[in-house]
Amino acid sequence: MILCLETATLDCSVALVHNGELLEWEENTSKQSHAEMITIYIENVMRKAGVTYSDLEAVAVSMGPGSYTGLRIGASTAKGLCYALDKPLIAVDTLHAMAYGQFELLNGQFGQDDLFCPMIDARRMEVYAAFFDSDLDKISPTEALIIEKDSFFELKNNHHLFLFGDGADKLDSLFTDDSSITVLKGFHLSAKYMMTLAEESFKEQQFVDAAYFEPFYLKDFVPGIPNVKGLK
Repeated sequence: MILCLETATLDCSVALVHNGELLEWEENTSKQSHAEMITIYIENVMRKAGVTYSDLEAVAVSMGPGSYTGLRIGASTAKGLCYALDKPLIAVDTLHAMAYGQFELLNGQFGQDDLFCPMIDARRMEVYAAFFDSDLDKISPTEALIIEKDSFFELKNNHHLFLFGDGADKLDSLFTDDSSITVLKGFHLSAKYMMTLAEESFKEQQFVDAAYFEPFYLKDFVPGIPNVKGLK
């Protein structure tokens, strides 16, 4: 039984999975504070499933890329659980989990040569993104990309592209007239989409050291200038 934590974006969620079955999950997409909600969601999921913390075999956390603050909250919560329960920690690629989620939502409505591109908003016209084929194998590195109308020119010559995630939502107007690109708006990242990757990692004993694990931020954190009267 694996407890999955997802805090990489504005959405916050927790899922409990076991042997390919989603036992319980709880999520919020209204942009409430992850720090306030994550422990409540964990308690609710465990209670609704009727299990105790000693029943857990591992804890999985979305490793990024994504929100610096969100990733820190998820990592610290997962580490705390692993230390307290003496359970292994699994780190799940956030974009890969997104690809699994959209694959499930499309329910087979795609072609063998189509490509999936999950995107996380990195402000302005920049996104964190990677491409996955129809077998959900990663075919490009995770990158911070500035998206323009002629982006993906070579890829779309041979493939239809599905773009999704909060990074893709803001790009819809760029590709309205492009029949090779479909922007699937309104995708919300959820801990339940981590299930397959988390269980594969557990089966293969692919754990990370909770003492040294750091989320994959992709870019260095740059704090904003506080809006203080008289400060220029």
